[in-house]
Amino acid sequence: MSGAAGELGTTERAALLGVAQAALRHHLGVGPAPAIPERGPLAERRGVFVTLRLRGKLRGCIGSFSPEGSLARTVAQMAVAAATRDPRFEPVRADELDDLDVHISALGPMRPMSSPAEIAVGRDGILVKRGWHRGTLLPAVAVEQGWDAATFLERTCIKAGLPPDAWSAADAEVLLFPAEEFGAPDDDDPDPAA
Repeated sequence: MSGAAGELGTTERAALLGVAQAALRHHLGVGPAPAIPERGPLAERRGVFVTLRLRGKLRGCIGSFSPEGSLARTVAQMAVAAATRDPRFEPVRADELDDLDVHISALGPMRPMSSPAEIAVGRDGILVKRGWHRGTLLPAVAVEQGWDAATFLERTCIKAGLPPDAWSAADAEVLLFPAEEFGAPDDDDPDPAA
């Protein structure tokens, strides 16, 4: 991963998944609040997306590019937001918790795209902005769907509610970002949400 954010180790990834799961349980009234680490890599400010899947199907995905607190605190907030504020779904219920898979995408620094040739499928996520339209797709989406860089860019424009070639407009802004994407150790498939 490039930039100031360091790559997370197995221990940090497991801790973040624990924070997300504890935040969900606490929000639903079936567990204590998560312990939020105040030092080390989990205390850094990083953007993050949390994706929830129920029996393999998307159940919610919300993230923040501009966190107000640490990575661990942002994971806790986004886990609850994914469970309650994704407008595509009803809020997650307590009886779904045991079947809910949590996936985390810890984001690296954003950089402006000069050319679609810069997009590295599997490494980069894309954020497209034009006027009030805004859309993002995480790196795993292109891998899961088998898209090349051009298709990935077009699909991100469509997600923003724009024509597929909107990225090339003079008033469009395209940002690329790396993401470390991980879920529970027994869940090997990539996370297609966001």
